[in-house]
Amino acid sequence: MLALLGIAVAVVMPPGGTTGTLPLDTITLPAGFAIDVYAGNVTGARSMTLSPNGTLFVGSRGPGNVYAIPDRDGDGRADAVITVASGLNSPNGVAFRNGSLYVAEIGRILRYDNIEADLENPPEAVVVSDAFPGDASHGWKFIAFGPDGKLYVPVGVPCNVCDPDDERFGTILRMNPDGTDLEVYARGIRNTVGFDWDPETGDLWFTDNGRDWLGDNIPPDELNRAPEAGMHFGFPYCHGRSIADPEFGEGQSCANFTPPEQELGPHVAALGMRFYDGEQFPEEWTSRSRTTGRSWSRTTGRMPSTG
Repeated sequence: MLALLGIAVAVVMPPGGTTGTLPLDTITLPAGFAIDVYAGNVTGARSMTLSPNGTLFVGSRGPGNVYAIPDRDGDGRADAVITVASGLNSPNGVAFRNGSLYVAEIGRILRYDNIEADLENPPEAVVVSDAFPGDASHGWKFIAFGPDGKLYVPVGVPCNVCDPDDERFGTILRMNPDGTDLEVYARGIRNTVGFDWDPETGDLWFTDNGRDWLGDNIPPDELNRAPEAGMHFGFPYCHGRSIADPEFGEGQSCANFTPPEQELGPHVAALGMRFYDGEQFPEEWTSRSRTTGRSWSRTTGRMPSTG
């Protein structure tokens, strides 16, 4: 069973500042949990990755910046917010491996080698791959390294709903850390901006944000599982477990595609997920996934249920 945690807002504040009027007390948390400000002045903060040395790297969309946030004394508070890259094209995705920071722009993957040697004077970027479409719609990327050592990179569709000729769209791709052997891992995915691997089975789990303009109550967003390469998850032909698309579903059977493990509800807009395998949470939270969501296109807000 998966435990789903919906979080309504993200909080950023200047280092050393106070929460002021930020409504931290309006964020619903499970019993025994608390929320606090870690760092601020992180304009446009989106995806995050943590180095083994404890440096938090943060990507952004609009500002085009990538930030490094060290906690040098280990007190659980950011010591600084350092812009290590700027002027990039929606550098949403960040991942860290073997001393190098990987950054995903819309159309390419960059690498900053040995970046923690001097955060104030970061190295020049190395272009790992520029083999991705340049379309801005759903073009920002979440990236992560899988247990197979490959870098996984999603490519969202450039539309609300369509069937693009370019087979890179609507996929999760993977490649070697040096950019070689780029291949499709999964298809039929409208726009995933969060995925992780089950620490027990190694299976890839990912969220998918469904299409708009079919009303408030359909289709559901999805939580999917892809234990092997080559699976197709239905988009644009089918949504959820059994909803045929009114434009592209004619002549298609939803039974021919992999259904979601869980329907998250319509317009939940999950923006991230993680399996927790640490030791601080209560036992009932161990090795379960967490998702966060935010919707723009639903008249009445709705968060995913727990189940």
